[in-house]
Amino acid sequence: MGLKSQVRTIVPEPVLGAYHRLLARAAARWYGNPSRSMRVIGVTGTNGKSSTVQYIGRILEKAGHRVGWTSTVGFKVADREWINDRKMTMLGRFQTQKLLKEMVDAGCEYAIVETSSQGILQSRHVGIGYDVVVFTNLTPEHIEAHGGFENYKREKGKLFSFTASLPMKMLKGKEVPRAAVVNLQDGHTPYFLSLWPGMTYGFGMEGRPMNKEAAARGGLIPILVHDLQIAKEGSTFVVDKQTFCLHPIGFFNVQNVLAAIGAVRALGLDWKTIAEGVAKLEPVPGRLEVIEEGQVFTVVVDYAYEPAALRACYAALDLLPVRRRLQIVGSTGGGRDVSRRSIMGSLAARWADIVIVTNEDPYDENPGRIIEDVAAGARAAGKREGTDLFLIDDRAQAIRQAIALAEPGDLVLISGKGCEPVMAGPHGQKIPWDDRHVAREALRMVMTTLH
Repeated sequence: MGLKSQVRTIVPEPVLGAYHRLLARAAARWYGNPSRSMRVIGVTGTNGKSSTVQYIGRILEKAGHRVGWTSTVGFKVADREWINDRKMTMLGRFQTQKLLKEMVDAGCEYAIVETSSQGILQSRHVGIGYDVVVFTNLTPEHIEAHGGFENYKREKGKLFSFTASLPMKMLKGKEVPRAAVVNLQDGHTPYFLSLWPGMTYGFGMEGRPMNKEAAARGGLIPILVHDLQIAKEGSTFVVDKQTFCLHPIGFFNVQNVLAAIGAVRALGLDWKTIAEGVAKLEPVPGRLEVIEEGQVFTVVVDYAYEPAALRACYAALDLLPVRRRLQIVGSTGGGRDVSRRSIMGSLAARWADIVIVTNEDPYDENPGRIIEDVAAGARAAGKREGTDLFLIDDRAQAIRQAIALAEPGDLVLISGKGCEPVMAGPHGQKIPWDDRHVAREALRMVMTTLH
C-alpha cells in the first residue's frame, strides 16, 4: 500500500476533504488566481468530455479567439499543444493552476477544463472560476472508487453547485454571465438542474425521447436538432434554421458537438460563426482514428473503455461497409470497475466476428486475471477460444495478431486506450505506449511482406 493510500485510511474524511480544499485555494492564490482573468468552461459527464472540450476550443479558435484547455487527451496553451501522458483527466491543483496561469500569460481569452468526478472528489476544481458548466451524460463508471453510483453522480453535480456559489466575475469592467449546458435526453439531467439556479441551455434531438422534467424547465433555451442525416462521410443537421456539416462520424459525435454548440452559444457566438467552426472540426486523436498505411482493410483506434462508450463506437462503425469485424478489447485493472469486465467481453463477442482479449492498464493487478474476466463474458456470448476468441497477454502481440488475421474488406477495432501515450503498470509505472504507433508498425510489416 502506498503512502497516500495509508494516509487515507488513517485521516478522517472531513479532515482530508478540508485539506484538499485548502490546498486547492492555496494553489490558485500562488499563481494569482488566473481563472479570474479568462472565461472558463467546465465539462463533466461520463462520455464525450474530451471531444466536447476540443470541439469548444476549436470553434472558438475558428472564431478568432485564443484558447487553452486541459483534458484526458491533451493540453493546449494558445499555439502550443501536447498529449496528456499523466493518466489523469484533471492534474493536481498546483499543476492545473500553473497551466491556467500559462494560458493567461499567452493571452488566452478562454480556458476549457475537463472536470472529472475524481478531480472533484479531491477538490481540484476549487479555485477555478468557472463561467459555463456543461453536462454531457451519465452512465455507471468509477463506481468502486466512489462507493456507488449515487456518490459518483453527487461528485459530478458539485461542479454545478460550486459554480453557482461563486461570486460574479468581472472582465474588462463588465460582469461575466454564467450558464449551464445540459443534455435533455439524459435521465439524470434533472438532478444537475436542481443544483443550478441560472441561465440554462438544453441540447437534444427532435424525434428522440427527451427527459420531460428537464425540457419543461422554465427559461430553458433549447438547442434542438432536426433533419439529422448520418453517413460514413459525416453528418448534417439543422439547429434554429442554421445548417451544420460535421465531418467526424457517428451519432455520439453529433451529441458531443451539440454540447459544444450550447457552450459557445452561452459564450455569445452567433449561429453562422458556430456553423463555420463546426464545418472545420476534425476527429479528436484516438477517437475513431483511422490508421492508414495502404492496407486493404480498415484499422480504427478508439478510446472506448466502458460499455456505453463501446456501444456508441459500434454504432458509428456500423456505418462502414465491412466484410468481418475483429476487435481487440481489455479492461482497466487496479480494482477499477471490475463488474464491467465481463460486459465488455460480451459486447465485443456480439459485435465482432473475432475477439482478441489483451492487457490494457493493469496497474497493480494480475493482467491474466483481468483478461480472464473479460474473456468469460465473450465465452458466455458464444465465442470459442482458439477459433474466434484469442487471449494474448502482450498488447503489441495482440495488435499484430489482429492485423495478421485481417483480410481485404475487414475492420480491425483496437479499443480501450485511444491515443494514450503510456500504459499504467505496477508500482506506479507508466510504460511508454501508443496503440496507433504499434498498429502502424504492424501494418508496415504486413505491407513489406506483401511487397
